[in-house]
Amino acid sequence: MLLERLVALHFAADEFAVVTGGPEIGEAFSHLAFDHLFFTGSTSVGRKIALAAAANLTPVTLELGGKSPAMVLDGADWTRLAPRLATDKLLNAGQTCIAPDYALVPEASVQDFAERVQASMRRMFGTDPDNEDYTSIVSDRHYARLEGLVADAAAKGATLMQAAKPDDPGWKSKRKFPPTIAVGATADMMIMQEEIFGPLLPIMGYRDAAWPVDYINRHDRPLALYWFGNDGAARDEVLSRTISGGVTVNDCLFHFTQINQPMGGIGASGTGAYHGEWGFRTFSKLKPVFYRSPFSRLADLYPPYGGKLARLEKMLRLMS
Repeated sequence: MLLERLVALHFAADEFAVVTGGPEIGEAFSHLAFDHLFFTGSTSVGRKIALAAAANLTPVTLELGGKSPAMVLDGADWTRLAPRLATDKLLNAGQTCIAPDYALVPEASVQDFAERVQASMRRMFGTDPDNEDYTSIVSDRHYARLEGLVADAAAKGATLMQAAKPDDPGWKSKRKFPPTIAVGATADMMIMQEEIFGPLLPIMGYRDAAWPVDYINRHDRPLALYWFGNDGAARDEVLSRTISGGVTVNDCLFHFTQINQPMGGIGASGTGAYHGEWGFRTFSKLKPVFYRSPFSRLADLYPPYGGKLARLEKMLRLMS
């Protein structure tokens, strides 16, 4: 609403306009015959945008989300890894499209990993819902959705590590969801089947070094992939065998901040790219223009071809 008011003060409506509203406004907007549509949001809504735009043959750029994995190799530096992952997971209370959605960790290290990440979360954000460094969930509906994910994970065997219970009045009244780590997550849990978009970190353990890549490749291509480790050859193997919108090595999110790199998804995580030059190209249409010179010999290409081709063939033989 603030943007709508400020933009109207400085721009004509046909130059720059902000329109606010709910899903019905977005749906109507996507059916209009624009030159280009850019949408960032969930994969499910992205599909609807693409279908609506197709009726007008309107090109779209979709920056969606999905489940961006954090893949941790044996021997990774826990001391550096834990605070980075904790910070990036809890940025905006996990409500970013490129947040690390879940972690794949060597089975023998899962508990140690979880405890270190939890300690980092508490050191940075505390356990008090009044902490102004930790933000609220966007709506009651999404708070309830996160409660459902946590309850389902617990019912199916995950061990929860939480700053508080989500139904604690001190947290819920402020719509602040307690940071939660779900140790022992499995594929049948809802928390591993939909984008979390909140401060929940499920951890899956693995024994076989090849398993994380196989797991990632069996699912939709993520918007981001995060790799933690010290083995350059293993890193390159993962980069060559997986497909994702972007990658940050030994941290999370920062590929998004690079203005000299394109940002965009692939498959279910989006289509097209933007940032810097790529954003300019996304919203531009290259229009080739050819000016014919008055001295052009293009007329030599007009039919009939018989005599012309014979002379051309003779000239080429002489040149060779």
